[in-house]
Order: sequence, then structure tokens, then C-alpha cells
Amino acid sequence: MLAEITIRNFAIIDRLAVEFGAGMTVLSGETGAGKSILVDALSLILGDRADGAAVREGADRTDITARFTLADAPAATAWLADHELDADEECVIRRVVAREGRSRGWINGTPMPVRELRSLGECLVDIHGQHAHQSLLKRDTQRALLDQYGEHETALAAVADAATRLRATRRAIERIEQRDSRGESRLDLLRYQVDELEALGLQTGEIEALEAEHKRLASAERLIGDGQRALGLLYEAEEGAATDRLGAVERLITELATIDAGFEPIAELVGHALIQAQEAADTLRRHVDALDIDPERFTEVENRLGSIRDVARKHHVAPEELSELAERLAAELAELEGADEKLAQLHADERAQRAAYLDAARALSEARRTAAIPLGDAITRVIRSLGMPEGEFSVRVRPEATERISATGTDHIELLIAANPGQSARPLDRVASGGELSRISLAIEVIATARTRVPTLVFDEVDTGIGGGVAEIVGRQLRALGASGQSLCVTHLPQVAAQAQHHLHVAKQVKNGRTTTRIDTLDRDDRIEELARMLGGVELTEQTRAHAADMISRAAG
Repeated sequence: MLAEITIRNFAIIDRLAVEFGAGMTVLSGETGAGKSILVDALSLILGDRADGAAVREGADRTDITARFTLADAPAATAWLADHELDADEECVIRRVVAREGRSRGWINGTPMPVRELRSLGECLVDIHGQHAHQSLLKRDTQRALLDQYGEHETALAAVADAATRLRATRRAIERIEQRDSRGESRLDLLRYQVDELEALGLQTGEIEALEAEHKRLASAERLIGDGQRALGLLYEAEEGAATDRLGAVERLITELATIDAGFEPIAELVGHALIQAQEAADTLRRHVDALDIDPERFTEVENRLGSIRDVARKHHVAPEELSELAERLAAELAELEGADEKLAQLHADERAQRAAYLDAARALSEARRTAAIPLGDAITRVIRSLGMPEGEFSVRVRPEATERISATGTDHIELLIAANPGQSARPLDRVASGGELSRISLAIEVIATARTRVPTLVFDEVDTGIGGGVAEIVGRQLRALGASGQSLCVTHLPQVAAQAQHHLHVAKQVKNGRTTTRIDTLDRDDRIEELARMLGGVELTEQTRAHAADMISRAAG
């Protein structure tokens, strides 16, 4: 679970460090104080998109660090072990965002790409935003809800794999049919091009070898002349040859070594130099003798290179790319010449793969229909406790009107609600009000998170549009979700805040002309004051404080 977060230069936060405990923690404060900024900072460190505009004005970068304990996070522990980043029951994630938008991330001190922060973050924290009820109207969200509840990962993977294979086969069929539409003209052109390239007979490495030989033959006279001059200077000159001079030096130093032993290693080095000079002279002589001025071979090489370059220009490729072009054209020719047989095989494959896809999709559909009933019942129970006593929630799974190949199957999934007795179940977007959608969304989150294995759940004002006794029930639900791990809730409702084991107060302050956010941990007396403020009224009265104290006592009891 989240143990601590440290934030520097983020939005209106200058420098802030907050510790968290197990169970339910609420964050409250006046509107605009920065409650949701803390959630935004946590999202950023868990791989959310970076924006340089979030860097505090006057600062060069935002720096956020979060420390998590891993005793209740087996998935995160396994992830860290797989990436060789495990470290003593704790995980530290850091994210730095520069004002120009550049971002860097670290996990346990090791630099990591942001996508890895996101991958690990999914094992540690699940964030539910205040606008979740809006996405609830989207078809993909409704489908994902049912599949998550039914734990359909294996069935979904089978459908996606079958869809991928079928699409690939259909694309191959389409390519061949498109080529067939161009008739024999394409075949004739390919045969001519393949024959031309085969006649060229270009060998692997031939161009490099020809260019090296051409360069050598073009400079043959200079190579021979300068090579002979070098040989004379090194060995064959009657006076002043390098080997003669080295020999004289060796004899002189050898005589000196008989007087002073310190000259012995020097004499040895000079002797080695003399031997190497003699070997170099021998090698140079053999190489110069082998050189030959051959105008006929030069013309032959030049003509061969010209032919290669002409063909390359004709095909609009570099000479070095001709071999690859020959292979590609030959493969296309073979495919077209055997198109009829191949097309027949592809059509047979397509029929088999379509049948396999439909079998996998049917299995997924059956699993969805099986999960739809208990999911509807579970959400119905929760919404009835949230001020919709006659509400009836259901999930409808039916085939798509037209067949299409989708990685998510062939089902049209709709979430339905009958809010009042005598009403038939209808899609959410047609009957649910904003307040009802908020309660349904919260019920769905309660059911969905009850099955999650993520240790830290964050709820950012998910109780919007709820009040009165329903708000107290919402608070109890959120407290129950934190019982086996940790839940963090941003709220304006005193009924919700009263249910928490820990209470953090968020406030803005102005210091030296700069606005910053501060967060304080409240004790019982401070909590009473904060709940009294949340209950409303210009002035806090003893009656309001007594009501707040009673709410805290009843929640704890």
C-alpha cells in the first residue's frame, strides 16, 4: 500500500510530504484548496501523461516520489522480481518532469521508461475519478465491466488470437485478388525483371570487391612507382637505407653495452626494430612485384560496374540493394504464378479460421451471459442501499446485428436499469438522471473493486451528486473497501469523512505573495472542527460540533 508521497513544485504545491496508513483515509478541504492535486500527482508518478504546465510557476521541474510497502501487493512483488528490481518489501517510484515537458522515471533507483511505471502502477493503485459515471455510458466501458467481473481474460485472449489469424488470412487473400485484377501485364513485367536480374548474376560482396579492384588498377602506376621508392629508402638504397642505419646503430649500442649494462635493453629494442624493418622490406618487395598495369582488366572491371549501376538506376535503387530487389521480385513472381493454388489454400484456411473464431466468440458469449446475472444482482443490491430501493440493474448480452471480426467478440453488451416499479429495463443513457448515474457508478466501483487485487484504491469525489443518508451508506461502503487494504477518498461530504480512520485536511495558504497547498493530519478534536465546517453554516455552533462528534463516534463504534 501507499506509505508516503513527497511532492515538490507541482501545480500550487511547493514542497509537501504526506504519510498514509492502512484502512480508509479521507482528504477534505475548501473547493480549490488542492485536494485533487494530490491524486493528480499520484497519477503522474504511476505513468500518467506528463505536462510541463503542471510544474509550479518559477520552478524548473516537478519532482514526485512515492514509497509503497509490498506486504499486501503480491502482483507488484512479482513484477519487481521479473524486472530484477526487488528490494526488501518496499518499492520507491520517482518521476521528474521538466518545464519543457521532458520526463524521467525511476523504480527503486533504476532509470525506467514511463510505460514501465504505468505497468507497475497498475499492480499498486487503482484510481476512480469523479467523472467515472460519464464513461459508464460508453460501450467499451460496459463491456470491460462485465469481462472484468467475469474474469474472462483467457476467453478474451482466445478470441483476440483467433481474430488476428483470421484478419491476416483475409489480408493475404485480398492482396492476391488485387494482383490478379492487374492481369497478365504484371506477370510479364515481373518475368522480364527477374530474368534481367538473374542475367546480371550479381554475387554477394561483388560490388565492394569490384570497387576496391577498380581503385587499385586506376592507381597502378603510382602504387608501383611509390612502392619502389619506399623500398629503396627502406632497404635497397646504396647509401642511407633505413636498415643500414639501424644496423649501424645496433652495432654502436652493443659496443656501449659492454661498458654499461644499461645499454643492453636499448640494443635489444634496436635489434627488434632492425628485424621488423627487414621483414617489412621483404613484404613490400613481394607486393610491389605482384602489382601489374593491366589496361584490359581495368576496362573489364569498369564495364562490369557500369552494367550494375545501369540496372540499379533502371529499378530506382542503390546498387547495393539489387540483390534484395531480386529476391523480392522473385518471391512475388512465385506467389503470382502459384496464385490459384495458394488462393484456394487461403480460402480453405479462412473458412477454418472463421469457424475457430466463431467457436471462441461463442464460448466468450456464454461466459458473459453466465456472469451477467450475478453482476446485475450484485449491483442491484448496492444501488438499493444507495437511495434507489426499487431499482433493478441488469446486463443484456446479445449478438451484434452484423457479423464483424473483433478482438472483443461478437456481443453487443448493454447495462440496463429499471429505476421504479412497473418500468421496463432500459439503457442507462435513456433513463438515468445525473444523480442516479453517480450512484450506479459508485455501486459498480464497489462491486468491481471488491474483486480487485490492487492494495490501494483511490476515489476522487466519486460521491458527487449524493447526500443525506445515502452519503453515510456510501461512506460505509468505502470504509469496507479499505478494511483489507487501503482506500483514499477525496470528499466534500461529512457523512463520508466521518467513516474514515484517518483524516487529512487540505488548505491553501499565501506566504511571501505565493500561494501554496498544505496538508495536515487531523486528530479527533481537529476532525470534529472539520466535520462541523463541512456540515455547513457561517458560524460553527456547539450543536454542530456535537453532531460532528456523534457522527465520528457512531462510525467508529
